[in-house]
Amino acid sequence: MFLIDLFNTILYRPLFNILILFYQYLPGHDFGIAIIVLTILIRLILWPSMTKSIVSQKKLSQLQPKLKEIQKKYKGDLKRQNKETMELYKKEKINPMSGCLPLLIQLPILIALFQVFIKGFQSEQMTQLYNFVHFSGTINPYFLGILNLSLPSGVIAVFAGIFQFFQTKTQTPKVPKKQEDSTFKFSQIFQKQMTYFFPIITVFFLLRLPAAIGLYWMITSIFSIIQQRFVSIK
Repeated sequence: MFLIDLFNTILYRPLFNILILFYQYLPGHDFGIAIIVLTILIRLILWPSMTKSIVSQKKLSQLQPKLKEIQKKYKGDLKRQNKETMELYKKEKINPMSGCLPLLIQLPILIALFQVFIKGFQSEQMTQLYNFVHFSGTINPYFLGILNLSLPSGVIAVFAGIFQFFQTKTQTPKVPKKQEDSTFKFSQIFQKQMTYFFPIITVFFLLRLPAAIGLYWMITSIFSIIQQRFVSIK
């Protein structure tokens, strides 16, 4: 109970109140626009940690030749392999776990947003508003007057899957062919399968959920693609 209350206090209520404020004060009072603005705000807040993760992944992909040399040189000595690998990470100032941190940060936010989008259309949720947030009306769930975001949408689900595909493609490291070996080829095949598999799972997952979640997912993927390109050209 304590953890649930803490989760609601730190994540659910703030996100719900910000969404209502956007819905109330943005021109047009469009719930879809409010979700898009909220998504961009969250991604801007997470920009530094996501950038570090992208840079770390890029450095790790560049270190693959040296890591393969270590594996080849100390093939029968796993302990020495691990020692040399950690020394290489230390020398290059790379934390191999840094790529996991943004995912750990995003997970509770994602769970909170799912609850906001699923429960936010219910009138009883208005009791979650802060005292300074005055909103006595009801939420119109339509996006641009066309799409009901409180219901599942095949169109949004498919577009979310498409952008998820391109996001995965941009995050897949490219390694020159001269560096390929049997281990790399297996890894490349696995990555290629995930490139197609994960977007398909995303579509089937979103087909059962309110389109509001699919819209958030789609905008997150678009933002990730832009950030990946921005960091890559720096």
